[in-house]
Amino acid sequence: MRRPRLHLLGSLLLVAAAGVFTSGAAPASTAAQPRPLGQVIPAPASVTPGGAPYRITGDTRIRVGDSREAHRVGEYLADVLRPSTGYPLPVTERGAGGIRLRLAQGPYGAEGYRLDSGRGGVTITAARPAGLFHGVQTLRQLLPAAVERDTVQPGPWLVAGGTVRDVPRYPWRGAMLDVSRHFFTVDEVKRYVDRLALYKFNKLHLHLSDDQGWRIAIDSWPRLATHGGSTEVGGGPGGFYTKDDYREIVRYAASRHLEVVPEIDMPGHTNAALASYADLNCDGVAPPLYTGTAVGFSSLCVGKEVTYDFVDDVIRELAALTPGRYLHIGGDEAHSTSHADYVTFMDRVQPVVAKYGKTVVGWHQLTGATPAEGALAQYWGLDGTGAEEKARVAKAARNGTGIVLSPADRIYLDMKYDRTTPLGLSWAGYVEVKRSYDWDPGAYLPGVPEDAVRGVEAPLWTETLENPEHLDHMAFPRLPGVAELGWSPAATHDWEDYRTRLAAQGPRWDALGIGYHRSPQVDWPAE
Repeated sequence: MRRPRLHLLGSLLLVAAAGVFTSGAAPASTAAQPRPLGQVIPAPASVTPGGAPYRITGDTRIRVGDSREAHRVGEYLADVLRPSTGYPLPVTERGAGGIRLRLAQGPYGAEGYRLDSGRGGVTITAARPAGLFHGVQTLRQLLPAAVERDTVQPGPWLVAGGTVRDVPRYPWRGAMLDVSRHFFTVDEVKRYVDRLALYKFNKLHLHLSDDQGWRIAIDSWPRLATHGGSTEVGGGPGGFYTKDDYREIVRYAASRHLEVVPEIDMPGHTNAALASYADLNCDGVAPPLYTGTAVGFSSLCVGKEVTYDFVDDVIRELAALTPGRYLHIGGDEAHSTSHADYVTFMDRVQPVVAKYGKTVVGWHQLTGATPAEGALAQYWGLDGTGAEEKARVAKAARNGTGIVLSPADRIYLDMKYDRTTPLGLSWAGYVEVKRSYDWDPGAYLPGVPEDAVRGVEAPLWTETLENPEHLDHMAFPRLPGVAELGWSPAATHDWEDYRTRLAAQGPRWDALGIGYHRSPQVDWPAE
């Protein structure tokens, strides 16, 4: 867009006076004013603007004291800022001014933080390293979008003055990636982890097994990966993670303060396992590998003891690889398993998860059996799901089962935006940005106590998604809205305000190379 000449000249004079121009540098940005303190996603719990902004310069240091954890967060921040600013930004234990990352006791909980900004510097204070990391994401969004580029940009790098006090609404803010329908490499998973970290997600749910592919090496049942992982939807080559691959995903996610929740879906969605080992089938005959997209046709043989040897081995090896607290056992769409067999299976499998030190998570069909003490049920039904099914989930919630909300017609990221969307599915309907954002998790399921809701999770199923660009297009711009539902106080949820803040994310995604859907419901800046 063309701007009045006087405005442009005044901005350039201000930038030049601040000493930003260097020989051969590109023209400085006309955005001489800092981004308003509250214009971030997720919306902070409390914002108090005021005072002069802080300006990052070549003399800025990132001070972390003597905390090793703060030092790691400081290095992460420096890695974000150095390419675009061109500044050295040393991470130091001592000094005055600059950006300070401080661990201290206070009303922050495990993930909250306080950000104070003024002419003399920016201080982020938290009780735990995760809080510092989340505060860094807020600082990142307060800087111009060009800060995300990997080449030197002109700046200026201003942070608005004032205070942000922030704690999350829910402890579970998850995103699920289906690597079974189409396989994604370690580096591709890391790329998605970095997208999640931008918006303060704290759970990465990996759907590691399904009819079309088994994606994790199990030493005691090696054909699961080598045979069961050898294909994918459409007949591609598939793939699987070695144990070292999986450890690297877990390590990288932890460096971004995300906990990996692995899922082995059972007793249904198991054709890849059944094709790998004939003994797991009731008739002792292994079916062929499957590369289609139908669901509900496969089942482990509930009446065979070898089934539980298999389950014990898989859970034992996967639990040993996973430092997080949770292990997801699936349980959805077991249409080929009788109800009695389903209950028998869940009664035997849930104690195995506990035996190896993990907490059970299952899709909400788990509530049709008896959820283990402390278990979580992940609800993926629709607004229009029958009252009887919702009542069963609500009864379990009142009896102590925690609920994670993933309503398919709200936050399944693989649902098409509209009928013209080339990727994705539409069995749950079309899900545009407003529909994805405009609901309250605390009041969504009738009869579920608000304190039973542990949070939200955005699944991204990959029947039609084959590469990272496909993931970006379906996740953005809906993913940040899910983050806000999980993090921000209910009182901050307002579609008109949100769509304005969302529009401002567009240039940031451009800088990061995220190819997002330009929803007509949002007034995106002109390209």
